Amino acid sequence: MKKKVVVIGGGTGGFLVCSGLKAYADEIDISVIVGVSDNGGSTGKLRDEFGRLPMGDLRMVLVALADESLIDSASLRELFLYRFNKGGEGLQGHNFGNLLLTALSDVVGSEEKAIAVVSRMLGVKGRVLPVAHSMTTLVATYADGVVVKGETHIDEPTPDRDMHCIVDFGLESFVQESAEVREALQTADMIVLGPGDLYTSLLAACVVGDVAQLMRDSKAPFVYISNLVSKFGQTTGYDTARYVSEIVKYVGRTPDAFLINTTPLPEELIARYAHTGECPVVDAGCGSVPTECIRGDFLASEEVVTKAGDVLKRSLIRHDAHKLSAALMDYLRKAH
Repeated sequence: MKKKVVVIGGGTGGFLVCSGLKAYADEIDISVIVGVSDNGGSTGKLRDEFGRLPMGDLRMVLVALADESLIDSASLRELFLYRFNKGGEGLQGHNFGNLLLTALSDVVGSEEKAIAVVSRMLGVKGRVLPVAHSMTTLVATYADGVVVKGETHIDEPTPDRDMHCIVDFGLESFVQESAEVREALQTADMIVLGPGDLYTSLLAACVVGDVAQLMRDSKAPFVYISNLVSKFGQTTGYDTARYVSEIVKYVGRTPDAFLINTTPLPEELIARYAHTGECPVVDAGCGSVPTECIRGDFLASEEVVTKAGDVLKRSLIRHDAHKLSAALMDYLRKAH
């Protein structure tokens, strides 16, 4: 019987983990829980204008899980990732996949049905689950008492926020997790969190409804994947131990395993991060938290190239999808 793996996260991190794990689709069932708080870029514009769930992270994971053996699969996946870089005030900056998912939601009546249609189109190997059926608004309180609302404002903060750490994080109002998310967590054989922006991608899903409680109640091993680089205004100066302590603070459960990259990051790319106040995450282990540290080479060798028309800030250094998935599968097999 296949083991059930639940991945929590979206964006680039979720894309990478899912891209690697789908190679093991004959061995595992994959469910991906994606946050619904994104209010920036193409996703944010469509969310505001159409009142639909933000589609950016959902679309990324759908493409990551697409069946690459299908005829014209590569073209389809590129189409869903295509970002318009012309059109003045109209289409420029919008992603085609976001537009299609938004239009489909209106045509078929819900985001969940739209995701199901696109999943069939792409031959998706797994389930992509919005953490809730209604949008959420993130709220971060900093050490100096300043309160910032909205994912995009937390994700792209004002310069002064780098001087003050986040001391409290949650939602503006309670939003219940979906029944599908609840079922996925209750039946999971392994729960994977990360990599990704700690607050705006990972914890953004964990603070919804009873997600954290469901993670605490689960008997499945819980694996956290460390970020490679800090995030300006969110995790500046955080080492690996601080990341784990924040996960414990908001999830209420200690990860059973913690994947940490040991391969040095390219100096030329580190230099390009330096002017932003971001730097490689220092390996300080798990501090006093009793977690198994799994260290290894999880670094991608190629430099990330930003697509034309993309106005959002993207990471230049990323994990390798296949190295991550191999380590996760090794841990799953040993745990069971």
